[in-house]
Amino acid sequence: MKTAQIVTDKLAISLSMACAIHCLALPLILALLPSLAALQLNHETFHIWMLAAVIPTSIYALTLGCKQHRRTRVLVLGAIGLTSLVLAIALGEARIGEFGEKALTLLGATFVATGHLINYRLCRAVKVNECACPGDRARTSS
Repeated sequence: MKTAQIVTDKLAISLSMACAIHCLALPLILALLPSLAALQLNHETFHIWMLAAVIPTSIYALTLGCKQHRRTRVLVLGAIGLTSLVLAIALGEARIGEFGEKALTLLGATFVATGHLINYRLCRAVKVNECACPGDRARTSS
């Protein structure tokens, strides 16, 4: 179970960073490499597919981690990030403009990635402090 949490934390961090890179770098990459325009990486479609991957991954990893370390701030960070990402799609470029959509997306991706990074570190700290041998724990705490 702990391995699944670690893998999903890393996956969610990677997906959040991919989303941020997509928002910031895609226009530049398309300008420099026009042949990539043929890939039809529609802005809205990409965000919807990323959300379809990020939402369940984040919920799974953050709740598993919270069960281990009992720090709910990671859930709060994740929820803020996921809400920002959903709002960026729901409001769209038509309502909040291109800058607003990118800002909301980057803000959401940053919150999600930060939540998962903290979750990952807290889970590793819990894992290091756990010991299978009760005698070893008594020796290290003396």
